[in-house]
Amino acid sequence: MTMKVPGYAAQSSSTPLAPFEFNRRTPRPDDVVLEILYCGVCHSDLHQARDDWGFSQYPLVPGHEIIGRVASVGSDVTRFKPGDIAAVGCMVDSCRECHPCREGLEQYCEEGCVQTYNGVDRHDGQPTYGGYSQAIVTSEAFVLRVPQGLALESAAPLLCAGITTWSPLRHWNVGEGSKVAVIGLGGLGHMALKLARALGAEVTLFTRSPGKEEDARRLGAHNVVLSTDPAQMEQVKGAFELIIDTVPYEHDINPYMPTLQLDGTLVFVGLLGNINPVPNTVPMIMGRRSVAGSAIGGIAETQEMLDFCAQHGVTADVGVIGIQEINEAWERMQKSDVKYRFVIDMASLQSPQ
Repeated sequence: MTMKVPGYAAQSSSTPLAPFEFNRRTPRPDDVVLEILYCGVCHSDLHQARDDWGFSQYPLVPGHEIIGRVASVGSDVTRFKPGDIAAVGCMVDSCRECHPCREGLEQYCEEGCVQTYNGVDRHDGQPTYGGYSQAIVTSEAFVLRVPQGLALESAAPLLCAGITTWSPLRHWNVGEGSKVAVIGLGGLGHMALKLARALGAEVTLFTRSPGKEEDARRLGAHNVVLSTDPAQMEQVKGAFELIIDTVPYEHDINPYMPTLQLDGTLVFVGLLGNINPVPNTVPMIMGRRSVAGSAIGGIAETQEMLDFCAQHGVTADVGVIGIQEINEAWERMQKSDVKYRFVIDMASLQSPQ
């Protein structure tokens, strides 16, 4: 039987989030049913609710940084049992057969991975609804084990902000002695600093705000460079093998390209859309430098990241809110008035409105 689940949804691109009750599917033999304990608030939740990317379907229940307790499991499930603490990230299915899926890169599924929300279930054609809700039903193959030792509310943003920055760090082989820079200090940027530092890299933050130096060093930066200061930018010319660009809006990357080493790469993890102004190819050609993009990681890589974070004590800096505060939290997030991720305590769904 389907189950009625309370949550919060956007009914259109111009309406605030409001209470919404909907049906979760009847669990399949390979399904895990999670009672959601915490759900992180990602900037993409706001983008999708407001249809900034042009493919939102309503009603839309956001949320893809989900930590929960296993309530029940299907007959074919072997890795989880009721009572376990588990997690669901940005995707809940893929074709599982194409080359990327077979390589553990489900996020690049050739048929398109199924998003945790604002997606379409591959089996029944129904819309997927996210973690701003009481419970979620997901195939075991896309459920993650939460290691002991992680504070659950602070672990929730690892499911998007964490893996989005971990995946390029791993792909470009960052390790002891690597020289990495991060552009932007927000939800993604603060995780990039923490993870790169924990991997043993020498880490630098590029920022336009002088007041962020103290926080950046607390989060793991060895150095802070004011990107609007030509003298400081000249001092780091040719310094970095990898730059992780976390800025989610159009911005000029040309000042950063000369700071890459030979064969260095600037990788976008925050911007979806055009690069404006257009990059000048001269520093790219003369230094065999690259501009690249990276999405989230696959399931195996996400589990690796969670295990690494537990081992090294890495979690997000969060502010815990009740679900009734979500619209205010979104407004604050737009103004960068959060250090560095809001997380919803889903027990608040049971509180009076």
